[in-house]
Amino acid sequence: MSAESHEAVLRQSEPAIRLLLIEDDDSIATEVVAELEARGYGVTRASTGLEGVDEAISRRYDLMVVDRMLPELDGLSVIERLRREQIMTPVLVLSALSAVDDRVNGLKAGGDDYLTKPFAMEELAARLEALLRRPTDSRETVLRVGPLEMDLIERKVFREGREVDLLPREFRLLEYMMRRPGAVLTRTMLLEDVWNYRFVPQTNLVDVHIGKLRRKIDIAGEAPLIQSIRGAGFSLRVPN
Repeated sequence: MSAESHEAVLRQSEPAIRLLLIEDDDSIATEVVAELEARGYGVTRASTGLEGVDEAISRRYDLMVVDRMLPELDGLSVIERLRREQIMTPVLVLSALSAVDDRVNGLKAGGDDYLTKPFAMEELAARLEALLRRPTDSRETVLRVGPLEMDLIERKVFREGREVDLLPREFRLLEYMMRRPGAVLTRTMLLEDVWNYRFVPQTNLVDVHIGKLRRKIDIAGEAPLIQSIRGAGFSLRVPN
């Protein structure tokens, strides 16, 4: 066996990323399949919504790319049906519909990302790589901690039905805390992960924002959720 043949056999034996493409447009499908297979993906194509559902249920895939406008069953219905079947494979939605409402509906249906046509293959590949890197719990669109509820798509926060009006930085700070309920979060962690600082400046920035957030989340008469941990930092905790 030549060195080239041996290398080819080794490549074939390597586990590929299994991707299901549900796309009825032959020209787009051909281009996407060629591009992704060249990048090492194992791609299976379905050309109708029902065919895609059957394929997704019958085999395990690492990723799915779903066109929104499909014959037999539209793309959003495909995703909703798969989510009801507890198939949580990351899904990138392809669509010619680019309005904000269209993108929001695509994500609310269970899509993890949304790319409008026409698109560059480089961008499609980069978005798929990002989906593969994403931890599974980040696909949640609504976070809940005790009486707190955060809608990540609508960018709204409620405490027992009362809407809490937050500035963008306060929203990001609360999202970080809600993803880590009960954990002690140091000022350094918050500066690095919420403010993206790569050094720790001498500043009371965290304390100021925690104070503002606390006054909006824990109003008079409500059990305090944001706790100060002496000598350590802060924590979001639900009282017993």
